[in-house]
Amino acid sequence: MTLILKLVPVLLAVAVTLAGCKTTPVGENEYNDPRYAGPGGGTLSGDAGGLVLFGGNKSGSGQNEGGGAGLGVNAYLWRAALDTLSFMPLASADPFGGVIITDWYQPQGAPGERFKATAYILGRQLRADGIRVSVFRQVQQGTQWADAPVSASTTTEIENKVLARARELRSQAAGGS
Repeated sequence: MTLILKLVPVLLAVAVTLAGCKTTPVGENEYNDPRYAGPGGGTLSGDAGGLVLFGGNKSGSGQNEGGGAGLGVNAYLWRAALDTLSFMPLASADPFGGVIITDWYQPQGAPGERFKATAYILGRQLRADGIRVSVFRQVQQGTQWADAPVSASTTTEIENKVLARARELRSQAAGGS
């Protein structure tokens, strides 16, 4: 009896969570990537290209109604950030919070330094200020790693590459490959 009483809140929480989930029909995916598609291929959902959690718009216009009923980030920026940072090992990715964190990457041409990046997707619209990237650099001093400055142009270059890739993905989704 005690076990059943302990399981009731857990089952209730699971039921509430699942009731709020948006289902994606087989063959569709959020990133228009054939690796994640079912047998029928895949398309980006909505005009804004955002991921939706806990419902969203019932009219199909791609915009959430009701003052923020949906949570998420722009799918083009999300995918572009993943593509742009794909040369670094991925440590963590949260598509609903819009945060991508890489692990340390050590370039072959520079054995005494390593880099780490964090990308923040800041909204549901594809805008130039919708992405912020932070790059961290360390240099090896003996057996220890010490923090070192990163050029501001490095983060700007990465952000610009993400934006260019996002525009390319949007163009491909619109049929303008």
